[in-house]
Parts: sequence; structure tokens; C-alpha cells
Amino acid sequence: MDHQPKFFENLSGAGKAIAVLTSGGDAQGMNAAVRAVVRMGIYVNAKVYFIYEGYQGMVDGGDNIVEVSWESVSSILQVGGTVIGSARCKSFRTREGRLQAACNLVQRGITNLCVIGGDGSLTGANLFREEWSGLLEELAQKGKIDAEAVKKYAYLNIVGMVGSIDNDFCGTDMTIGTDSALHRIIEVVDAIMTTAQSHQRTFVLEVMGRHCGYLALVSALACGADWVFIPEYPPEEGWEDTMCVKLSENRARKKRLNIIIVAEGAIDCHNKPITSEKVKELVVQRLGFDTRVTILGHVQRGGTPSAFDRILASRMGVEAVLALLEATPDTPACVVSLSGNQAVRLPLMECVQMTQEVQKAMDEGRFLEAVRLRGRSFENNLNTYKLLSHKKPDAELPKSNFNVAVLNVGAPAAGMNAAVRAAVRVGMTEGHKIFAVIDGFEGFARGKIKEISWGDVGGWTGQGGSILGTKRTLPAKYLEKIADQMRTNNINALMVIGGFEAYLGLLELSAAREKYDEFCVPMVMVPATVSNNVPGSDFSIGADTALNTITDTCDRIKQSASGTKRRVFIIETMGGYCGYLANMGALAAGADAAYIFEEQFDIRELQANVEHLTEKMKTSIQRGLVLRNENCNENYTTDFIYQLYSEEGKGVFDCRKNVLGHMQQGGAPSPFDRNFGTKISAKAMQWISKKLKETYRKGKVFANTDDSVCLLGMRRRNLVFQPVAELKSETDFVHRIPKEQWWLKLRPLMKILAKYKTSYDVSDSGQLEHVAMLPKEAESGAI
Repeated sequence: MDHQPKFFENLSGAGKAIAVLTSGGDAQGMNAAVRAVVRMGIYVNAKVYFIYEGYQGMVDGGDNIVEVSWESVSSILQVGGTVIGSARCKSFRTREGRLQAACNLVQRGITNLCVIGGDGSLTGANLFREEWSGLLEELAQKGKIDAEAVKKYAYLNIVGMVGSIDNDFCGTDMTIGTDSALHRIIEVVDAIMTTAQSHQRTFVLEVMGRHCGYLALVSALACGADWVFIPEYPPEEGWEDTMCVKLSENRARKKRLNIIIVAEGAIDCHNKPITSEKVKELVVQRLGFDTRVTILGHVQRGGTPSAFDRILASRMGVEAVLALLEATPDTPACVVSLSGNQAVRLPLMECVQMTQEVQKAMDEGRFLEAVRLRGRSFENNLNTYKLLSHKKPDAELPKSNFNVAVLNVGAPAAGMNAAVRAAVRVGMTEGHKIFAVIDGFEGFARGKIKEISWGDVGGWTGQGGSILGTKRTLPAKYLEKIADQMRTNNINALMVIGGFEAYLGLLELSAAREKYDEFCVPMVMVPATVSNNVPGSDFSIGADTALNTITDTCDRIKQSASGTKRRVFIIETMGGYCGYLANMGALAAGADAAYIFEEQFDIRELQANVEHLTEKMKTSIQRGLVLRNENCNENYTTDFIYQLYSEEGKGVFDCRKNVLGHMQQGGAPSPFDRNFGTKISAKAMQWISKKLKETYRKGKVFANTDDSVCLLGMRRRNLVFQPVAELKSETDFVHRIPKEQWWLKLRPLMKILAKYKTSYDVSDSGQLEHVAMLPKEAESGAI
């Protein structure tokens, strides 16, 4: 789409008043959304108000509706829940209550509402908007407001953001809070696995989700659970026998533990509840296994928001303010949401209707329809789970007679093991023999290659690093030896999981096809690197985990700086020349600046940053946080910036520095990385099967076209296979980064939220889409 960039400077909020409220159940990340609305509102010169305690505060008025300043939302980014409170409100459901609420808003000149909550809260807001002019007329008749006010405040604009840990709202891939809730669940599952392993126990875990099985399904996928119960997809008649057979088979395969995940709203095909207690009794009676129940409850709502939720909520908050500024009396109330990694606006009532359709389908027993209505992302999760969790008996598996090798290349990235597990299991389901290569291309050349089976990869999803071992070595100097190994082991396809080296490696192997027939086989690459610098993909496996590590560390450092007062921390992140971790880390941690290679800076900018921090120290927020990508500039090193800030800040603030280093590559993978790794790898293996069938001629596989060496990447809203040869033109090989990177568009967002004047291209936002049209692939932003 070739368009002139549109900048929001032309949008002014002068003379407008925006109020923000949180309603319904709380969710981690709501505060990040509140902060973004307040700061963006003030940035465009609008007045911004908090409404405390949700709709109850709007009805009660008084001190519940207060104007706020920039500093009112300082230090809330990392806090779970909602600092402005949320309450269930009966009186707002009555016309009397809404009349009082309208009166309270008009008295303060508020005609723009930003509502953060679930579908109930948003439906209430829409009704309020529809009644608005009638309510004002009634208030005028009662003499509570004058005729002038009726004219002046004739229209109410409403924008919604969905804050709900259940991810139960149609039209949006991920609701605010879902990713953080998954973090809580996975932390618990990982902890329970070690104790279950010790005692050979079965654990039944109950997670939230009264009407939506998203949390249960995705956590089952992320921890490789043996069985999952969700409301949208009840088990078939006789499930009790099937489940018990599956559990005892797993034990017979030397698996020391079983994990069963139950959504609190789980039902059987007759709409009767399936409770965690019932599942436990069944396992104990039928199998005699030592079984325990753990109900996670409100733990899932608590804790600090994940990096993903902070970035999601910050983007949504800014988008919500833009939507309010652009709203006209004819614009329907809209919801800002995420599709893939793109912010979109959707008509609020279309989303609500679709969400209600799912419930209706479930009530009427149309379960397949319910799964379909949840969207493609949900359906993909379910299909991938079914594919990976149940091993068919060998007799039922097809025999393809193809051998596929899987290897890790480059630096370790959390989530690589989940990708290997998915590749092995999907490959076996497709009838292939899967060979694991130890230690990348170097190990390949040395013949470190062995067949790997279904059971070998059990429990791999939660393991960090690379179990197969990985090296940065490129294949060019070992071509002959690798070709020998491929011939000896009769390898018909290659799957490479890794970062920029994996991409270079595939380019080298495809260039060597002229000389070696062995390389004329389908090859696919799955991007896995903390740096997120692979061309052809917006996301790489491992980047989310690294981002959470950076965010957690920054939270602790900010806390330390707040205690000492007047202190600025300079933090160095990894990423090579790619500024993704520094930029997104700064957005998620609420940093004051982030220095990256992609945006050149000079001494004047460093000076401006120091002055900005000096001004900040005069306010009540007496701390600073600056992130620097390790290769952003060869002369302005971390030490140089630290010394410059120390000298220039003398008498105003002192300075400390931190180099985060290799801790960014370690740790257990985040739910996002486990899932992204699992789904993208399963899809890559299915592509291999398709290519093998297409290129099998006269008893051998022969593939020498460009489209038989592909990279599977996430592009905007879809997963796409792209020939590596075509990606060459998009790559800056000197600095090992893509020439264009989507996240640079979010850079001004970080600056705005840190109080810098900047220009922000909003060309991508502003179009109201319709729910039915949305491609709900969203493997992307969504898990």
C-alpha cells in the first residue's frame, strides 16, 4: 500500500476531555493501558480524568472523577491489577444510575470515554452512548444542566480495550492480561512437574475460563499435558476409558508423571460439568494412581504483567486516544485490538455479538461451530495439541520411507526445544523417520546424528537452551563431509531451527546444490534467536523470553533507583546490531531512552537526553532508565555514555551501569515462545511432507528450485513460507539485520510515553474493520 505517511500532529485534543475507567474483573496490564491513555491524552493537549472504581465511581461522582497529570501514572507500568480500582455496579444497569453518571460527566465536560474491561463492561458503555442525548435532555428538563450544555456535549464517544485474562473476546487475538495469566499458570506447572516427577504422581490442574478454554488449551500445549478439558470441545462419549488408557500407556513408556488440565467451565457432550475432583476420583478408582488436585484460582489474575501485555496495553492505549480524537458523531463505538502484530479498530457491538454467538453455539451443543467462531488461532491451537499429545499405535502410522534431519544452529534461544519436540512428533505422525543432529552443522559434519523417537522429546517444551546442542559454525567449510553424512544416513529433508547463522547456512547449502546432489532436498528454516534479527519474520523463537528477562531486571533496577533517588541506570542489552530487545525492552520497562543502531544518534542527542533527565529530577519521579543496544555505536560505548551522563549530571543525579549479558539467552521459555515454537515448527514439518511428495521422482527426492529452500516466518498477520533466495534483497548482510523492521514504527511510542516531542506515523491505524473480514490467523501477536 503506497500511501503518504499520516502523522498525528494534525490531531489536537485541545478543548477535549477524556476519562478512563477499568471495569469488570481485573487483568495484568490494565495499568499499562491506563498509563498510555493518560500520557497520550496529555501529549495531545487534552484534559484527562481518572474514574475510580469503574462504573460505580461514574455514578457516585465526587472524588471518584479526578483530573490527572503526567506524574499520576508514574511507576504503575509494572504493577498488576488496576490502580484506579474496578467494581461490579448494579446501579449503572438502571436508567436512573446512567442519568446520574451522565450528569457527573457533563459537569466536567467529559464526552470521551475509554473503557478497559470485558464484554459486559463494553456492552454497558455502548448502551450509555446510545442513550446519551436522551439522558442529557432529561437532565435539562430536571434543571440539572442548561440547554447550552445539551448542545455543547451532544455526543459521547466511546473506545473500548479488552482487559480479560480469559481471552474470550472475539475479534481480538489477545486480550490484555492473557499472556500474564499464562505466565502464572506455566510457572505453577513447571514447579509441580518437579514434585510430580519425584513421586510418580498425577496432577489435575484447574485453571480459569468459565466460558472459554483458551487458558487451559494453551497451557496444555505449552507444558505438553496428557489431557485437557475445555468448554468448546467436550470429550466424546466414553472419554473416561480413553483417558485412562492414555495415562497408563504413558506410564508404561517410563513417563513418571501425568498432567491433566481442566478449565473451570469444562463440560461433557451433554453439557454436564466435568470438575477437577471428578477427574481425580476417576483416575484413582480406575488406575489407582497417586493423584492430587491443584486449583490455581486468583493466582492467575495476580502478579506483574508480562512484557507482551505491557507492550500490547501501551499500544492499545495510544491507539484508543487516536480513535477518540478521530471519532465523529457517526462513528460506531469501537474496540482497539491486535490482529497479528497490527493494531486494528473494530465495531464494538460486532465483537460483542460474535462473542455471544460462541456461547449460544456451546449452549446448543454446536461445539465444532463454537471452535470455529473462536477464530483460526484457537482452532490451530486445538489441532496442534491433538497432533502432539496422542501417539497413534505404530500400526496406524503411515510409512513414508523418508528420513528428515532436525538441527539447531546459532546461539541458544528459549523455545528451541519446544520446536524440536513438535518437529519430531509431527514428522513421526506423517510417517517419516526423524534424525536429530547434535551440535549444529559442525556436529553434522562429524557424524553426530541419531534417530530420535516420540518418547525422547517428552517434557522438552519447558526446557530452556538447546538440548540438541547448537553451534554458530556455518556449513561452507564442511560441505563435503555434510554431503557424505546426508548420503550415508539417506537424509531426504532438512529442518534447521536457529538464528541468522541458520539463514546464512541455508543460503550456503542451496548454493552448493550445483556441486552436491545431496543438498537437492527440501530444506526449511524456523527462526529462533533472542535478537529477533532474521529477515522474513516479525518474531523469532526466544525473543519473548529474552524480553521478559530484560523487563524483570529493569523492574528491579528501577526499584533500586527509586530507593536511592536521583539515580540513572544505563543498561546494555544483547541483539547484535538489531535494536529490537533494547527498543521493546524500553517500551515494556518504561525507560527514558533507548539507543539503537537503526536510528543513528550524535552527541547533541545524548546532550538532549541528559537535559531531559535533569528536568525529570525536578519532578517527583527521581530516577532514570536508559537502555543501550550492545552494537548501537562503536564509539558511544556503554562506558562512554555512563561517563558522559556521570559528568553532565553532576550535582543533579548520579549514574550506574549494568550489562545484562548472557542471562538474556537463558531461563525457561515463556508461554509465547513455547507455543510459537510448537506451532511454527509443526507447520514447517507439514510443509516438508508436502514438498517430499512433490519432489519424489523415480525412487528418489530431487528438489533444486528456489522454493524448496524456505524460511517460515510471521509476517504481519500470517505465517508465510518464503524462499531464502528471495530474502537476500531484504537483508543487510554486513550488520546481520533485515533492511526493514516493523517494530521501528513503535519507536515514537516509547518516546511519547517518556515525554519527548516526536512525530508518530499513524497511517496504519484509523481504518475501522469488520469482524468477519479479519484473518484470525494471528499465530503472531497471539499465541
